[in-house]
Amino acid sequence: MERRGLDRAVLARRVRYSRSQLYEILDGRISRPPEWDRLVEPLVRACSGNDGRVVEVWRRRYDVLLAVYGELKRQPVPPSPSGPDVTPMGPAQLPAAVKVFTGRAAELAELDRLLATVGETPTAVVISAVSGTAGVGKSALALRWAHQVRAAFPDGQLYVNLRGFDPDQPLSATDALAGFLRALGVAGEVIPLEVEERAAAYRSLLDGRRMLVVLDNASSVEQVRPLLPGAPTCVVVVTSRDSLPGLVARHGAHRLDLDLLPHEDAVALLAALIGGRVEAEPEAAAMLAELCARLPLALRVAAELAATRPTTSLAQLVSELGDEQWRLELLDAGGDAHTAVRGVFSWSYQLLPSSAARVFRLLGMHPGPDFDPWAVAALTNTGRDQAQQIVDMLARAHLIQAPRPGRYSMHDLLRAYATHLATVEDSKTNREAALTRLFDHYLATAATAMDTLIPAERHRRPHVRPPATPTPPMPDPATARAWLDAERVNLVAVTAYTATRGWPGHTVQLSTTLYRYLLVSGHFSDGLTIHTYALHAARHTGKPAGEADALNNLGRIYRQQGHYRQAADHLQQALTLAREISDRVGEVRALSTLGTVYHRQGHYQQVTDHLQQALTLARELGDRVGEAYSLLDLGTVYRDQGHYRQAADHLQQALTLARELGDRVGEAYALLALGTVYRRQGHYQQATGHLQQALTLARELGDRVGEAYALLDLGTVYRRQGHYQQATDHHEQAQGLFREVDHPHGEAYALNRVAETLLSIRQPDQARAYHAAALTLASQIGARYEQARAHNGLALTHQADGDLDQARHHWRKALAAYTNLGVPDVEDVRTYLTALDQAAENESR
Repeated sequence: MERRGLDRAVLARRVRYSRSQLYEILDGRISRPPEWDRLVEPLVRACSGNDGRVVEVWRRRYDVLLAVYGELKRQPVPPSPSGPDVTPMGPAQLPAAVKVFTGRAAELAELDRLLATVGETPTAVVISAVSGTAGVGKSALALRWAHQVRAAFPDGQLYVNLRGFDPDQPLSATDALAGFLRALGVAGEVIPLEVEERAAAYRSLLDGRRMLVVLDNASSVEQVRPLLPGAPTCVVVVTSRDSLPGLVARHGAHRLDLDLLPHEDAVALLAALIGGRVEAEPEAAAMLAELCARLPLALRVAAELAATRPTTSLAQLVSELGDEQWRLELLDAGGDAHTAVRGVFSWSYQLLPSSAARVFRLLGMHPGPDFDPWAVAALTNTGRDQAQQIVDMLARAHLIQAPRPGRYSMHDLLRAYATHLATVEDSKTNREAALTRLFDHYLATAATAMDTLIPAERHRRPHVRPPATPTPPMPDPATARAWLDAERVNLVAVTAYTATRGWPGHTVQLSTTLYRYLLVSGHFSDGLTIHTYALHAARHTGKPAGEADALNNLGRIYRQQGHYRQAADHLQQALTLAREISDRVGEVRALSTLGTVYHRQGHYQQVTDHLQQALTLARELGDRVGEAYSLLDLGTVYRDQGHYRQAADHLQQALTLARELGDRVGEAYALLALGTVYRRQGHYQQATGHLQQALTLARELGDRVGEAYALLDLGTVYRRQGHYQQATDHHEQAQGLFREVDHPHGEAYALNRVAETLLSIRQPDQARAYHAAALTLASQIGARYEQARAHNGLALTHQADGDLDQARHHWRKALAAYTNLGVPDVEDVRTYLTALDQAAENESR
């Protein structure tokens, strides 16, 4: 605790104690704890540079130790057993703690807290089962804490390594008890033979004593149970890779699950082990910590590897360790089964039944970050219940983890180890068959989920054959969306794997199946990844229909992100290809989406031409979904041009078709567009009704883009009615949603609407800032209508401040833009400019 440069003499002067008094206290030669106010707090402040956080930590620790001391005073310790067969001497069996230890402050504090409860329940045994995966530092934590609190156990400490997962045979409870009895002074010749008798003698000897018992590396509750003392004054710490649920349920144990080290602590451990090389190469050190999965054992072995190669840079070491398949080979610590990472993992693996061992091996090949029992069933060709039983067994052994209910994962080193085992013990044919079943499972379940979520577009998705293994039920849209949300990251990983490892058909089908979900949910980045892989896979395998679909899907994503040039390029390629291969439905999709891109850019003539072509072709084909969306898009264009009767007619047709088809996405957008038409006409009650319905539907569907647009228009209705706080709340919610999903056009739209509300409540300076932000964003993406709206808004804010020159400048910009777009807003701007010019003329007279 002492700071550099503070010796005991200096400390004594600072805390106003004599040197002899302070030496006696610091050396532990006192009969009671020192007082907090008189000594401990001044001492902590002197040693920590008056750091309040350090003082608070030591205050909590002092309270714990004081509680232990009080318990000791309430229950005097009886003399140790004596007699011809007992040595009256307390055991001190704790092995040395690891020399370098970092982190685990929260876990140590929790153990301190448990220590403070000793003796609260007269018949209870306080146990902390410290569990966690191989090499995570369970034993290091237990021994670190044991050494810190050993003074609280004046009758001694017992320790045994039960070798529950060692390469050698586990230590039986019978043998462990014999060792404890000898340590407690019982002569070997009088130790009972039977485990029950040994356990009874053990409990008798510990009765009334204050002892710490560390049971390290236990494999089961049965191995631990005979070693539990009956005295409430004893504390037992058990470490195990198994979670030992029976110990918690039957014996009231407190479980402390140990996770991987936080990144900062992992790097700190490397620094403590290999010194200045970490500071010299911080990026390489950070990567090394992650390559070791922040697993203390792996970090220590990697540090030893670095120490034996002092001329090799950490960057070079990271490069070598980067190949997952070789990582465990390079981390082998000289073949020592007790320290080599592969050896540590193998101890757990070798104890598995053959069925569970096979599941563990195959799980290493899963390309995603986590999995559920249905995926395990597919991978291993078993039933769902059997898969659940096996993953529960693997989780108890900490060969996999359960980060949340129903989901399981495997950290990188265990995954590499499992994959290595699979390549050694399973044939290539069996491995490929397992992966095919897994990919079939994800594709089929995704198709079922989409059919449940958006049944109207079933005909636009590929026909998927039923998989060989069971899939989860999809009774309703909420369940379907929940599955898609839970598996989205896995679906991206599966697409990447299948595209590059020999299953390109799965890649293309997943892309076409998932595009609508990815689009309406705002998962644009994932959509770009999946559709790009699908495009390459389709081109590589000569599948032009798949290529056209991928191009269409990419075009839609780029449109939503405001990348209009890329969107138009991909959609034009899709249109050309669809016409070459006579894919008429694909042609409708390309024409319709191209029309919406031109709409965003303000090219209204091209918009109308493309959308009319799409509508005509959809009706010829009987493609009612394509017809509905073409009507919707045309109605939106007519709305913007002020042709409200035509807009309402087209939108009502689109709404009717969507409802007939059960297309709830199309229904939501038709309601939204109709609400906007009514709002522009001043029919606020009708507008509110339609927009509220659209908002409810969008939220039910998880369509965050649709939700944001509904919020925006509702906010505008509220502003027009003078409800400014409601307007601001809705607009700011919308802006946040657009930003979350990376939808710059919508964000520019929202920024302009927030500014208009601020100006309505006479806050021109704040309004100007929002309009300026909208102008910048709209200019970046080429959203010409929002640029014009921002110029108009900026003019109004400058007019409010009396800066008529700036107002005139922005109105002229807005006039030019609106005139070019051919929208009715141009008349409002002309009116403003005319009034401004007349006012200037009157002033000059």
